[in-house]
Amino acid sequence: MKTYGLIGFPLSHSFSKKYFTEKFLNEDIADHQYELYSIENIKSLPDLLSNNESICGLNVTIPHKVSVLPFLNEIEEAAEQIGAVNCICVKRFQGETYLKGFNTDAYGFEKSLAPLLQPQHTKALVFGDGGAAKAVKYVLKKLNIEFQVVVRKAADNAILYSEVTPELLASHKLLINTTPLGMSPNVDTCPEIDYSQIIDQHLAYDLVYNPLETAFLTQAAAHGAVIKNGLEMLHQQAEKAWAIWNR
Repeated sequence: MKTYGLIGFPLSHSFSKKYFTEKFLNEDIADHQYELYSIENIKSLPDLLSNNESICGLNVTIPHKVSVLPFLNEIEEAAEQIGAVNCICVKRFQGETYLKGFNTDAYGFEKSLAPLLQPQHTKALVFGDGGAAKAVKYVLKKLNIEFQVVVRKAADNAILYSEVTPELLASHKLLINTTPLGMSPNVDTCPEIDYSQIIDQHLAYDLVYNPLETAFLTQAAAHGAVIKNGLEMLHQQAEKAWAIWNR
């Protein structure tokens, strides 16, 4: 039996388990299973692996995408540049466990964003600056899209929501939410910006996928923006993880 899984805390909503369980059934992949491992402290990872020797691949979610780094034997170049890992390939040699970290968030985000980009999308506002934002910023740099990070509390290289002026919204036609705002069950929350300044030239992208249309996307769409949720990004990064685990 080969076991794959997701580590994070809490794990009340897991796209990955449903996706891979259905994948194994639909593609007739026998002797494979996908489990959820709710670990509050990343220091529990070595024990998890030693107690579950069938694990050969892990996805990583909040809050461990950065804190997992010291536990890895190797990190791919892109993940190292991003500074966050959301996929781990687990290899075992003569009783030793070898962990290599990857970032498939960047791959999934780029694949799902690129087809929607128009000539006016040369500047972006990125709401939030956590682990997911790191992958987003990496992709924006790769695509030569300037960006400004927007946060709730003062931080280096970022501005506050109160500093998002109409002029800034007019010049930054790509809006990306990397925060959990709007995620079920807190579906009424959203980035605090002036949505009346959004026009049909804007593209609003939300990494949240539950619900499929967040308050952020609903308000952006109401003012004519093209909208995109994070579901395709998840599909893309899941398939990338599967390819990594089965190299």
